[in-house]
Amino acid sequence: MVTVSIIFRLFRTSLICYAHALFVKKVVTMTRQKTDSLAHPERQQARKMRLRWLVAASAVPLFGIIAAFGVAPQTDTSNVAISTVIENLPIPNTIAQADSAAPASAYWRDERIEPGDSIAKLLNRMEVSSDEIARLLRNKDATHAISSIKPGMRIQAQTNAEGELIWLRHISSDGTLLQIARAGQNFTVSQTKAALETHSVMKSGEIRNSLFGATDAAGVPDSITTQLTQLFSTDIDFHRDLLRGDRFNVVYEVFYHNGEPVMTGHILAAEFTNDGHTYRAVYFKHANGAGEYYTPEGKSLKDAFLRSPIEFSRISSGFSMRYHPILKQWREHKGVDYAAPTGTKIKAVADAVVDFVGQQNGYGNFVVLKHSGNYSTAYGHMSAFAKGLHKGEKISQGDVIGYVGSTGWATGPHLHFEFRIAGVAVNPLTANIPRAFPITAQYRSIFNSTTKPLVAKLDLLQGTNLAAME
Repeated sequence: MVTVSIIFRLFRTSLICYAHALFVKKVVTMTRQKTDSLAHPERQQARKMRLRWLVAASAVPLFGIIAAFGVAPQTDTSNVAISTVIENLPIPNTIAQADSAAPASAYWRDERIEPGDSIAKLLNRMEVSSDEIARLLRNKDATHAISSIKPGMRIQAQTNAEGELIWLRHISSDGTLLQIARAGQNFTVSQTKAALETHSVMKSGEIRNSLFGATDAAGVPDSITTQLTQLFSTDIDFHRDLLRGDRFNVVYEVFYHNGEPVMTGHILAAEFTNDGHTYRAVYFKHANGAGEYYTPEGKSLKDAFLRSPIEFSRISSGFSMRYHPILKQWREHKGVDYAAPTGTKIKAVADAVVDFVGQQNGYGNFVVLKHSGNYSTAYGHMSAFAKGLHKGEKISQGDVIGYVGSTGWATGPHLHFEFRIAGVAVNPLTANIPRAFPITAQYRSIFNSTTKPLVAKLDLLQGTNLAAME
């Protein structure tokens, strides 16, 4: 009887195991059929969680679940009812807003244009597909616009996951926003004035090996470094005078578009200490919109007069008595002659107002400029005047006023240049010409109030180890 009892128990246990296995298989099959038809990742994840639960449940010791299921021997489990409950959950507002702002597959790129870059090479670096590159290259307006961007400048792009170009953008130094945007299977080109925000950035550094090495370490852009050398080039020879331990402090403009820096502007204030000597400069914009650099005391850092009105020339006749080649007699030569090819540009040696423009006796095409104080300059024998030049026009130092020629009494192309003080011609090579004009008394008050905050920033930077502050 004992043997029969044991055999009966074993048989009952086998039946229970078999019924349990059938039940689990049925549930898994029906659950998989239900969930396979659901495309959403969330429901696929739910299916996986159910399967994991079922696997875990099947791993529980057999006798641990007899009470839970209560399956009797020979129970039919094929008709177990399975119901699916579906509940719609609202998407949080933050996620909905993010999805509506930009497609999830959009990618932003930012690249610097390197020397030797082709359009195809640049776009390939921005992960634009080859088909898109070919399509863009067939658009002459777009390729011409991209080709006008110089090396060293930056360009931004937005693409989708397939490498299709959504737009390209570039902001030029004058604040013009160039945009190449997708229009179906083609692209449109537009230029508008960008809405820029101006921030001032403060940076400082110390010379260890070279100036550009120090500015790179401080994160100062090359364009600002170049301005820095030009600013103090009269006092410092940046090729030979720099010493280890020299320091610089600089405050400059950075322009932002949509929260991203897109270009630098002017140096607003700068300080350079070379061999124990400290030089300072602040930027001041005049009422006419022109800006200049001064010392904090109001002394201009710009040379009042250029050394020569033309570049790369030689003096063919000086300020002295000479035998006139046309009149065949000795006469006083009241200027300096610069020999140069016809068409060479002639520049104003200082800020001025045009006092005379036209023909005058032996001078031929002649221009007289009136400068600050009692100074004036005269330019003769021009082949042509600058387009639109007229009496009363305000011009700036370095502006082109005409071109070298041989009009009037001249045996060959050259510029006759005179420097006059109170209307009297003097030798421009030896005269005591002022180096720079200081801030006039009428602008002194506004100069002080404008530049005082800039000087305070330089004071803040002095003696600190500040690398950058915005």
